[in-house]
Amino acid sequence: MVKTSQLRPGSVCGLLLAALAAARCWPLGGGGFSSLLLILLLLGLGALALWLLRREGYGRDTLLLMLLPVGLAIFLRAVFLSHATLDYQNFLSQWVEHFRQGGPAALKDPVGNYNVPYLYMLALLPALPFSDLYGIKLFSILFDVLLAWGGLRLAKCLTADKKAPLLAFSVLLLLPTVILNGACWGQCDSVWAALCLLALAAALEDSPWRSLALLGLAFAFKLQAIFILPLWLPLWLRGRAKLRHLFAFPAAFGLSMVPALLVGKPVWDILRVYIGQTTDSVGWGTLNYNSPSVFSLIPYGVRLPSSASKLAILLAFLFMAAVLALLLFSKKAPSNAAFVLAGAALSLGVPFFLPYMHERYFFLGGVLLAVYACAVPRHAPAAVAAELASLGGYHAYLIGRYFLFLTFFGVSWTQLPEGLLMAAALSLTAGALAGALRENSV
Repeated sequence: MVKTSQLRPGSVCGLLLAALAAARCWPLGGGGFSSLLLILLLLGLGALALWLLRREGYGRDTLLLMLLPVGLAIFLRAVFLSHATLDYQNFLSQWVEHFRQGGPAALKDPVGNYNVPYLYMLALLPALPFSDLYGIKLFSILFDVLLAWGGLRLAKCLTADKKAPLLAFSVLLLLPTVILNGACWGQCDSVWAALCLLALAAALEDSPWRSLALLGLAFAFKLQAIFILPLWLPLWLRGRAKLRHLFAFPAAFGLSMVPALLVGKPVWDILRVYIGQTTDSVGWGTLNYNSPSVFSLIPYGVRLPSSASKLAILLAFLFMAAVLALLLFSKKAPSNAAFVLAGAALSLGVPFFLPYMHERYFFLGGVLLAVYACAVPRHAPAAVAAELASLGGYHAYLIGRYFLFLTFFGVSWTQLPEGLLMAAALSLTAGALAGALRENSV
């Protein structure tokens, strides 16, 4: 048992913040058992963060030191826990109500536009004694913790500095876009991003079976995992995986469908979710949805020809091909740093050029840059630029107005700073990737 006299001021602050988080949750649950369960689940996620650190070999002193960032992360999420966005009111709450009426067997019905792994969670929420809003957010917060764990492991692959992995763990727990995405917005981008981070870390740790299985699960949760998926081609061809390991991807994806198939959901209904995700935004007729993409550089009100979307798709494909070519044809074997930078470039560059992108689609790229900046601090400007660019899009949705509406000589832009910041982040990342390929492998 740790004596109070052994606790540092930061550790005490972390415990106090956790206590404040508990106090914040008590009225949300309505008192009694519901509130107690909500508190235990939220604090349990903080305990999970510390357990994962212990699992990675960190001792008592380090765990006491990490009480502050973990406690702060839990408190900030508790602050946002009751915030309900239109996405929750118009979609997520309706999907949960469908399961409340039909039970888990309602998985066989065409409900929602998420794939079945996420629907499993929604189907279980009616069993909780508190609002399904909190259950949805707790699920995302769980993966916030796993995201931080993935960042820590990835940082270990990038540097011998003992402090960098802990810094990456703390930064990912406290990154504004990560906090806002799950705890405030109720979105699940930390789910697929955490799995992608853990998959890349496993690949660099020479665990290809686990890497491809995690990647398959990431893709099963969200189509956006496809942004980084091509990175496994050079990982395979450069000897980080063998042909037999690739079968772990479809195996994991297939296993994720089994519970839904057992209750009678047709395979085609599962697979066409991805088709729906690619066509929904197209059907709305807007080339950009608050995202810091190349289309944010176009003045407001300018009508682009119908060929603009096709040209953008071509540019995205050419960018992806260029990144892969750099890895495949470099004279030296790409280092761990090169693979992480390539993953960040793909995760930022593909949505930057593609049409119909949403503000949240840069989530993984921003996270990868944040991890890389913790390991290689001189590249922090790219991570800061990507984070600020994404936050501009989050502001547009969560606040309901653009952060900075600019007008020059009668021409207006709604998100010009965000687009320029993301372009800068992408350029810096591409430059760092080229530099990493010129250096010796890690």
